[in-house]
Amino acid sequence: MPRHFDLTRDKPTLEDVTDVPLGGTRAQAMQRLQVGVGGVVLMILLVGLASLIQDRTREVDAAAVPAAAPTTEPSAAPTQNDPLVEAGVVPDLPAQPTPTQSPAVVPEQGSQNADQPAR
Repeated sequence: MPRHFDLTRDKPTLEDVTDVPLGGTRAQAMQRLQVGVGGVVLMILLVGLASLIQDRTREVDAAAVPAAAPTTEPSAAPTQNDPLVEAGVVPDLPAQPTPTQSPAVVPEQGSQNADQPAR
C-alpha cells in the first residue's frame, strides 16, 4: 500500500504540538506500577521459599545417621556365571594372559640373529 505525504500543509508550530506525557496515561502508569510491585513481591516470595527449602534440607541432613550399621552379615560374593562360556560359544579365557609377542629389539643389542643382516 503506497503512502503519500501531504506537502501542502505548513510545518506545525509550537501551539499545534500536543503535550503527550512520556509515561502514557494515568491508567497505563498505574498498570506498570502494579506489575513492578507484583514482580518485586514475587521475587521476595521465591527467595523466601528457597531459603525455607534450604533450611529444611540442613535439618534433615543434621538429623540423619551418618553411617548406619548393617543389619545383616556380609556374605561372600556369588560367583559370576558366563552363559556364553557354559554354552561353548566363547572359549574359556585364562585369568592371566600369556605374552605371545617377543621383546622389542634395542639398537644397542643388535638384531636377534647375528648372521642375518637387519632389513
